[in-house]
Amino acid sequence: MMITIWSLCMLLFTACTDNSTDTDPTVPPVEVNVSEQNLTRAMELTDKAITAHFTGTGMAMARYYNPYTGVRSDETGSVWMYTSAIEAVNAILQGLQVQKDNGNTAIYDQNFNRYAELLGQLYDNVDYYQGTFELVSYTQTKEWSIYGVNRGNAKGTAKVEGIENVYDDQMWLVRELLESYKVTGEDAYLEKAEYLTAYVLDGWDSTRNPDGTERGGIPWGPGYVTKHACSNGPMVSPLVWLHEIYKDKSDEITYRYINADDQETRETTSVKKSAYYADFAKKVYDWQQDNLLRSDGVYDDMRGGCSPGNPQTETIDGTVYRKGINCQDRVGPAISYNTGTMLSGAADLYRMTGDGAYLQDAQKLSDDSFNHFAKLGQNQPELYSYDISGFNNWFNGVLMRGYVDVEPAYGTAADYIDTFQENLDYGYENFLYEGFLPTNLLVGWSLTPNNNRTEGMFNFAFAAEYAVLSRYELAK
Repeated sequence: MMITIWSLCMLLFTACTDNSTDTDPTVPPVEVNVSEQNLTRAMELTDKAITAHFTGTGMAMARYYNPYTGVRSDETGSVWMYTSAIEAVNAILQGLQVQKDNGNTAIYDQNFNRYAELLGQLYDNVDYYQGTFELVSYTQTKEWSIYGVNRGNAKGTAKVEGIENVYDDQMWLVRELLESYKVTGEDAYLEKAEYLTAYVLDGWDSTRNPDGTERGGIPWGPGYVTKHACSNGPMVSPLVWLHEIYKDKSDEITYRYINADDQETRETTSVKKSAYYADFAKKVYDWQQDNLLRSDGVYDDMRGGCSPGNPQTETIDGTVYRKGINCQDRVGPAISYNTGTMLSGAADLYRMTGDGAYLQDAQKLSDDSFNHFAKLGQNQPELYSYDISGFNNWFNGVLMRGYVDVEPAYGTAADYIDTFQENLDYGYENFLYEGFLPTNLLVGWSLTPNNNRTEGMFNFAFAAEYAVLSRYELAK
């Protein structure tokens, strides 16, 4: 186990000093500015991860890096993994802005422009994941330029047709584009966010049930039929943010839907953007709550048992459309980010509407999710552990952000947020190595150097968490 210099000094100090006289009452304790410390650590982790995982002017992202061997993997990260770097930079920029707003202009002046420049470079090179294809959806046929799972050899050449793209990847980008717009004011970020939002909502199953109601839900991708929590919940908050951007404006958008009476005719109408985005935020939230909320208060992974079992089309009045999907089975497991997105969604919907039902949802979901996902003493006696198998380190960051979003309206969430601060600090103060944290913050590194490769998206997730906690410290 690596011992930091600070820890070593403390050990030596304690060994050589009598406990009754180990502090000088005339010397005031040094107060740590936790918010600034969190932000400084976020920048340190991000800078190291950028250097380790990205190569060339095209910023190709190696999925893994081992700080003990210096080996970068040949495997390239997916667009989802790449977006985690954008997430970390956005969180830092927001943290810097809040520091400035609270009088700490020095840290802002020293760092904001360089991270804004890095953000632009990341967005410029995410286009290696972009491609173009024609999609037959529930209400139209249209050509789209969106983002595939895997990186192409040149910008705009990625494979995106069918299962080569998924809706949730676009949603994470929408979220970050809107965060970037809010912190930089760059209109190009808002324009791209709205374009990808249009693509995602084009995937909403607007076909009708026998009673005339919409089937609803967004399948995992245009090449899939299962409807997932991860392809619905992440869109709720961005839709609220879009509503807030346009709530005092008269901008309109074309709304495509299916006639409820004959359940076949495709209709179009113009509606105010503010109302359109607000209505869809509520519809997506309601669908996930109705279809995926479990009896223990957290969210399952998806609706399976679908009919048809693969994407099919039907012809209505001579025009081909995607056929509606009925999915009968609620399928687990419960994964922390699927609850986290709904926590944030409930908090944002409560802010937008003032409807106490959303606040009640957020309160109950906060308590139930902490009881489900946090385990006291599993790795360290007084610390809570969260599952870190698979991609859970990143998933858990989404849950933490949900608690941060809920906390202003539900103070109990502060206790849950503290567990993330404690775990990050434990990992940082005990196991930081060459600017990297281990996959398991509470256990540390392997004694076998070759076993210490780290996921790029985990390195960025830890940085993003620190940056979010920096902002939280000043707001609470």
